Amino acid sequence: MNNMRLKKLSIVAVMSIMCLAVNAQEKSCSKDFTPKKGDFTIAATVGYNSYASVTAQSGLLTNYEAAALSTNWSDKKLMVGFEGGWFFKDLWKLNLGGGLNFTNNPGYSAVPGTIDDNAGSAEDNMGEIPNYRAVADAQSFSYNVFAGVDRYLKIKKVPNLMPYLGVRVGFAYGLNEMKYDEYETMGKSTAETYNLRGAITFGVDYFVLPAMYVGVQVDPFAYTYNMTTYKPQEGLGNLSADSHNFSVLAAPTIKIGFKF
Repeated sequence: MNNMRLKKLSIVAVMSIMCLAVNAQEKSCSKDFTPKKGDFTIAATVGYNSYASVTAQSGLLTNYEAAALSTNWSDKKLMVGFEGGWFFKDLWKLNLGGGLNFTNNPGYSAVPGTIDDNAGSAEDNMGEIPNYRAVADAQSFSYNVFAGVDRYLKIKKVPNLMPYLGVRVGFAYGLNEMKYDEYETMGKSTAETYNLRGAITFGVDYFVLPAMYVGVQVDPFAYTYNMTTYKPQEGLGNLSADSHNFSVLAAPTIKIGFKF
């Protein structure tokens, strides 16, 4: 569903840019709003969620298994992000972006009820007060960063329409820690995951005003490596799994940005 929605948004964005470009061409627009060396850009983007998120497993199980998290962009939800850019040459742009999240969940002790665990049948505990298990003391931390370089091209007939080709590298990390204040708990349970991504990217920006532009972008080819590790009890070794993802025409993105 999110994949189809993103495709529809991308199609609408492409059609809008084409209409703007044709309109500018019909009016023989001679004003050049394109960026020059030393200009900076900042843009709001709508694309797939590039964060890595993982949940620690219960420390009371008798068997554990691990599976690498999905890095397929079409499995991700939509996300609004930001990216900054700097034209270190007239047609060359350096891109940087990322974000960070931290969540703390305070733990609370268990509240015992009147349930008799040694009762012979469920009927023996009818009317008794159930036990409330402790709330885990948990922390979640995640961040992602990316950098890239784009080479822009100018179209003489439409001076403010600029296609580009570039490369991107990115890294995303997620950590979750959980501990219950219960006598049977075997210490803190942790889970970690990270994604390492590289991509070739192609896009088009249209500078509608001296300080504003809209654009669309897609990755003709992308590779992502994921490593996911669990440690359900203190003193145990790590339980890990990894994956390799190859994508074609991946991660369509639309953006609205400003130049200054």
